[in-house]
Amino acid sequence: MRKPRARTGRPRTAGVQGGITGAAALISAAALVVPAAPAHAATPPPPAPGGVVPGQRTATPALVEGLREPVKATGSAADAARAHLAEKRSRYRIADPERDLRPLRTTAAGASETVRLQQRHRGVTVLGGQYVVRMEKKDGGRVVTGTSGKYFTGLSTGVEPGIGEDLAVERAVEAAEARLGTGGFGRDDGTEDEGATVVPPLTGTARGLVVLPRGAGVLTHHVTVRGADPATGAPVLREVYVDARAGYPVLQYSGIKTFGAPAARTPGTDTRAGAAAAPARAADDPAPGEPGVQGSGVRLDGKPVGLQLARDDSRGEFVLRDHSRMRDSTKNVLATWDARGKNVGDVSGTWPEDIKEFGSPTAAFGKEATEAGAVDAHWAAGKVYDYYKEAHGRNSLNGRGMTVNSLVGVTYFGMPYVNAFWDGSKMVYGSGDTEYRPLSAGLDVVGHEMTHGVVENSADLVYAGQPGALNEAIADYFGNAVKTDAFGIPMDSPDSGLLGDTLCRTKSPRECAIRDLNDGRTTSKSFLGVGFGTDNGGVHLNSTIFSGALWDIREDLGRTLADKIVYKALTEYLTPLDGFTDGRAAVLAAARALGVPAKDLATVTRSFGAHGIVPNWERAIGVDSDQLLGRLNVTETNTGSGGGWWAVSKSDETGSEPYSIWAGRVDGTGEKKLISPNDGRYHVNPATDGKTVVWAAHGSGGVDLLSRPLAGGPVKKLWHNRKAVYDVRVEGGVVAFSASIRGGVPLRVAYLRPGDEEPTWMDTGGRRNATAMPSLTGGKLAYAKRTYVRLRGYTYSVHVRDIATGSTTEMPQLGKPINVGPTALTGKHVYWLADETADQGQRAVRRANLDGSGVVDLSKEQAPDALFATDVTASEEAVTVTSQVPASPGAQPGNETLAKLWQFPADGARRARVSCNRGEQAAAAAAGGKRVIWVDGTTGHGDLVTRGRPAGNCG
Repeated sequence: MRKPRARTGRPRTAGVQGGITGAAALISAAALVVPAAPAHAATPPPPAPGGVVPGQRTATPALVEGLREPVKATGSAADAARAHLAEKRSRYRIADPERDLRPLRTTAAGASETVRLQQRHRGVTVLGGQYVVRMEKKDGGRVVTGTSGKYFTGLSTGVEPGIGEDLAVERAVEAAEARLGTGGFGRDDGTEDEGATVVPPLTGTARGLVVLPRGAGVLTHHVTVRGADPATGAPVLREVYVDARAGYPVLQYSGIKTFGAPAARTPGTDTRAGAAAAPARAADDPAPGEPGVQGSGVRLDGKPVGLQLARDDSRGEFVLRDHSRMRDSTKNVLATWDARGKNVGDVSGTWPEDIKEFGSPTAAFGKEATEAGAVDAHWAAGKVYDYYKEAHGRNSLNGRGMTVNSLVGVTYFGMPYVNAFWDGSKMVYGSGDTEYRPLSAGLDVVGHEMTHGVVENSADLVYAGQPGALNEAIADYFGNAVKTDAFGIPMDSPDSGLLGDTLCRTKSPRECAIRDLNDGRTTSKSFLGVGFGTDNGGVHLNSTIFSGALWDIREDLGRTLADKIVYKALTEYLTPLDGFTDGRAAVLAAARALGVPAKDLATVTRSFGAHGIVPNWERAIGVDSDQLLGRLNVTETNTGSGGGWWAVSKSDETGSEPYSIWAGRVDGTGEKKLISPNDGRYHVNPATDGKTVVWAAHGSGGVDLLSRPLAGGPVKKLWHNRKAVYDVRVEGGVVAFSASIRGGVPLRVAYLRPGDEEPTWMDTGGRRNATAMPSLTGGKLAYAKRTYVRLRGYTYSVHVRDIATGSTTEMPQLGKPINVGPTALTGKHVYWLADETADQGQRAVRRANLDGSGVVDLSKEQAPDALFATDVTASEEAVTVTSQVPASPGAQPGNETLAKLWQFPADGARRARVSCNRGEQAAAAAAGGKRVIWVDGTTGHGDLVTRGRPAGNCG
């Protein structure tokens, strides 16, 4: 098995998106948060009976309460629901419910029925377009009590694709690999050592056409990309939406639902991540064996527990297979499987054929099952099942008695794996390490992961941005509810809100806890705006904002009532693109529907207010930077700066328009200029030298490298390629970039001089080799190089080429790098990042004179204050480094783990933070002197901002 390699030089791109309040940032472009178009207007007061809360950018109401309207239609609940919407067209503004709303799911509880309907636009599914109708059976008929959800009335896009599924899959896989950042050089197509196993390429599966409800709608091909990270071997499951006309990936996020936020993976470190998989047998296939055997085992905390087992005669032993809980319904089971020795990637996308349910020669499971976490997983799965059955009448995760499978003991390339995840069909628990027990040791962890299954089979909250944070918040709430109830923890205990607190071998519960629902975090002070490449847009980073409010409600109203309110909100009100404000409205509506007294409703309202979930909360987020261009609404693109000008991609307010290139002065004066044509292509990755702007235009026929003078004039086509073009640079008419000319070939650096019809490629000397991450200044081109040496593996170097003479100088290194890049070039120096030790991701910031002399590290890799550097950009006066500190295993990531900018003077004498903004800082570009431009996520939007000097230490 190939070992994971250190990752250096991720693409300097930003997933930058608009809005932070609910549906439309996700549908709006793809990166920073996932909400609906602009921030919600002031939330209306609780509606009176029959009251209507208007939707955002739709004529269909978001919430209707207090109805008692009979339905005349007979037949199924779905038929009745659609008949009601048709009868009340003036209220709902849904022209043809029968045609445009497909029945998705109906759930019943006593006389109550909840119908979920999926919106379709001209026969094509609309992402997140889901409307809910709540009814009661009465006197042989039905009465509608309320409705809620998102039906997008402004859609008018055509549904004929301009590209086929094959090209969409190709573009989706390419985008996924670029987002992963395969060491900066692109995928290698050979082994590092003879006989080693190569990580197979990512594969994409077309899922059909989907309309993203941005503005008039964006028609996309939905592609699921699976496999392993080419740089690290970590499991990959990404949902990618490719514009069906231009072939550009407009939305991408991970489908892996983990207990803790995935951390950067490096050799020799404990890491935390998850993956998705599909079981080999159907979830409702009854398992063979003698049911109803009572057994026992010992949990990892030393407590003996009873276990429901089965006797498997074919194996001659007892197995962790519980027939008792669904004996009277589907006869499905709760089963716990031995996945020890399996790499987490081996259980991603498939059910391992050679694993077995944990077995024992006697009904008393011994030490081996305990230490693997199998006893805890099996016992806890039963507890969680019982909670949902007894408290809410729910039969298993899907409400219809599905099999509950748990895999325990997975590792990461034989190293400890400190995480757990739900993959859409089963729970997977990591092995733990010297400090953390196997993850199934936490009843709250098991409850959290199983609740992801409940969420997926009810509101199905999209696992990105605010809907993803809401998904995590609800999983935390119910996971902790199960634990506190089972262990008799008082709700007023200061430790009642701790999650993961029982996982540690030596740390105290508070030191061990991964999250605390009583941490008091509020949106205005603690919201972290990040791209989808970071924690899926903050699904763990921001979850306690909402879960903290829910937990306060449980403390104030009591377990039983609070749980009923939150469960009702989840299963009867919430829909896939809901964010914090929508969640607040759903919880309050559910409480009113349950007849909660006014004083308790006031308590619920206060709980949300205490956590900052109030009207217009987004506007309270402050920054210390100057905005150059707001709400970019773009993804997978970077910024350019030179000669006192900036250049960036931007979509329209809704994120529905293909991206255009805009330029302006870095001091904020003068008018902004539209540089690119608005021709249906996606114009991205711009560069400028203050005279010319160069960029890449993605269309159905491939990618064109284009240029246009800032002073005006025609757009000129410089070069065409089938695949994406990265790292575009321009100076004095010379254009540099990196690209792969065909599938399976790593990136190569090239340049075009004025009048050149074909690029000059930097010689790599072999198919496995690569050059990448160029910088261009003063007629010189710097780039990083990866060279394969048979039987020795890869070597890494940095080169500076004099374009006029064609001579190339290799920069000396201070050690033996295991990776290098990106590069930054000035008139005197070349800077680059050097990784020489397989550590937690620290990297040196290295500088040399252009002739290769004077090599020195401005920031050392092996130092207490080493930077976790991912990018570098430089002017004559200063060098600016992007650094992202990975979260420690088992720790909750926070602001300190987000990408931040650090600046050194050219001599490296000191360093300081460029900005103290709380959000993610991406796509930085030096803009002369100490000034830097970057895309900032603090406000929840992708804003192009600048500062003219460092902010300091940020205390």
